[in-house]
Amino acid sequence: MTIIHFDQNGIARGVRFIHTPNCDSRPEGSPVELVVIHNISLPPREFGGNGVIELFTNHLDANAHPYYREICRIRVSAHFFIRRNGELIQFVPCTQRAWHAGVSCWQGRENCNDFSIGIELEGSDFEAFEAAQYKVLNTLLTAIGQTYPISGIVGHSDISPGRKTDPGPFFDWERINSNPP
Repeated sequence: MTIIHFDQNGIARGVRFIHTPNCDSRPEGSPVELVVIHNISLPPREFGGNGVIELFTNHLDANAHPYYREICRIRVSAHFFIRRNGELIQFVPCTQRAWHAGVSCWQGRENCNDFSIGIELEGSDFEAFEAAQYKVLNTLLTAIGQTYPISGIVGHSDISPGRKTDPGPFFDWERINSNPP
């Protein structure tokens, strides 16, 4: 992947952008300071389909899979989604608040959506992530760190302990650039 640059609205140039209604304005005075890494696959533990895109754009067909009946009405999103093959998709401009963290707390601050960027990796808690995903993730983390005053990169499980487990035990923290410029 080439170098990523963000425009003034926080949209990565040259990256596929799919609009989601599942976002809103960040509270005034809430700069982006945190990156939260997640994993997701829809249906669970199946890769390559459009389930995540359909979930994030509120077009998930409840009849397409039994699990979808449980989740088709939730309204969630993330700023970015990195597929197993390294394809990067953006859903929410970095200047806006994506709905990815839910009930969360980081360094005594609640509502992490207010000041974070959410990155979803196509995967699960039960298998390793692909080299292509780490490569794109590191390129993205570098660009985010050059654009925003990031002071932490954490897993969803770190900000929602007991409630969330992602990115899971197979995520290799040693393979990421945890100190972006």
